[in-house]
Amino acid sequence: MEKYVIGLDIGTTSAKAVLFKKNGSVIAESEWGYSVSHPNPSWSEQDPIIIEKAAITAIRSVTKKAGVMKKQVIAVGISTAMHSLICVDNKYNPLSPSIIWADGRSVEQANKLRLQTDIYLKTGTPIHPMSPLCKLVWMKENDYQPYIEAAMFVSIKEFLLLRWFGEAVVDYSIASATGLFNIHTFDWDDDVLEVAGVTRNQLSKPVGPTAICQGLTSELANLLGLETDTPFVLAGSDGPLANLGIGAIAPGDVAITVGTSGAIRQMASKPQTDNRQEVFCYAVTEDRWIMGGPTNNGGIVFQWLRDVLGEKEVELALTKGENAYELLTKLASTVTPGSDGLLFLPFLNGERAPYWDANARGSFIGLTMAHKKEHMIRAGLEGVVFSLYSVAVALERLAGESINIFASGGFARSPLWLQIVADIFGQPVHVPQSHQSSAWGAAWFALLAVGEASSLESIKDSIPMKQTYEPNNLASNNYKELYKTYYQLYEVLKPHFSTIANYQRNVK
Repeated sequence: MEKYVIGLDIGTTSAKAVLFKKNGSVIAESEWGYSVSHPNPSWSEQDPIIIEKAAITAIRSVTKKAGVMKKQVIAVGISTAMHSLICVDNKYNPLSPSIIWADGRSVEQANKLRLQTDIYLKTGTPIHPMSPLCKLVWMKENDYQPYIEAAMFVSIKEFLLLRWFGEAVVDYSIASATGLFNIHTFDWDDDVLEVAGVTRNQLSKPVGPTAICQGLTSELANLLGLETDTPFVLAGSDGPLANLGIGAIAPGDVAITVGTSGAIRQMASKPQTDNRQEVFCYAVTEDRWIMGGPTNNGGIVFQWLRDVLGEKEVELALTKGENAYELLTKLASTVTPGSDGLLFLPFLNGERAPYWDANARGSFIGLTMAHKKEHMIRAGLEGVVFSLYSVAVALERLAGESINIFASGGFARSPLWLQIVADIFGQPVHVPQSHQSSAWGAAWFALLAVGEASSLESIKDSIPMKQTYEPNNLASNNYKELYKTYYQLYEVLKPHFSTIANYQRNVK
């Protein structure tokens, strides 16, 4: 009887369940979306109960779609986005929304904490409003009622594990992303806990990525379409799992992922941090760390371009059954690389690496009467990749030069975007058949946990690859020239970003 494994990937906009064979072949996928609310300027929240329901529905739907029997699913590995924070009571009910990575309410607290460089050096988490540490300090300083009443503070993954199994455990990479976890001791850091105003018994127990939760109730098992004893494996956060799922685990292997947000990451055999605080360094296993930097602005930039400039394409998509993004990409592909000198700083949502500046704002630079909609769209796509390249420059300083580049995430479905990556980085870009690399990374840890895989490294033999994008020398030279200007623009505009951001926060 064929055995299957599920990778459950809970992202910013949806919960995805992917059913894999042990060789990495995708049998079926199921995705259920949910929204982000913004009750105040710069706040970003989600309903954790709605996310739980989406996760349950996605798992049930994927097994039903594939027509597999319950006993054929040997394990479920869990991947989730980093930096979410939920206050829960002692019965695991949410007292607060899930405050996600994009939330910017703790800018003031982050600015103060950034002066304490020892926090970053110990935790590897850059001081930024995305960090649960900064969110907790905001809660403490603002007498946030759910914070005062909370029995525990958890991520969305811990929330599910508490409600499904009653177990308060957290994998190393999710714990690392809180800013409360010491990446050298693999434990919560007492000094940082004091800063946040929380105690150890309000946090989950940190465990390795192959830790298993087991023992679903009959009611929940029926809802999920699984056996009651199906092992759920903690695995990790979406970033390191994307590296694993794409095979980027050796020195020099670099993974670029763009979904709603984006990131560039490289595995390391020892933790590396320095006073410049440009990149993150999170624990994954007891002998592997993930280094890199996230951008707040990945696919969300393309979504904004579609909403603002793509009215015609959206209408065509609705009336003729086409894809609005593909229509916009086709239009952008008619423009030469470099968008005829139009640059876009893609900081629509503030920015994380390498600037860690929640005040950063998006900007078109170089607009002329000759530029049209297609130039703006292409410049937007190029701006996202320029942003990732600026992180790569910072990453190479600590982790070494990139040798192989692998692409994953939703943008890996766009040939134009992938060619832009190859041209801006000046290196070939390798793309797997499935863009669900985080789900496959989670599934691989699940296979390791139940003894169906031999090692972390052996996943390289179980990643069906699709194609490689080679850089175009002329385009690469154009981008090198433009990057010199792109790189300088942030520092020139930084004081003006702060002025504008403060105005936007206070406007009535």
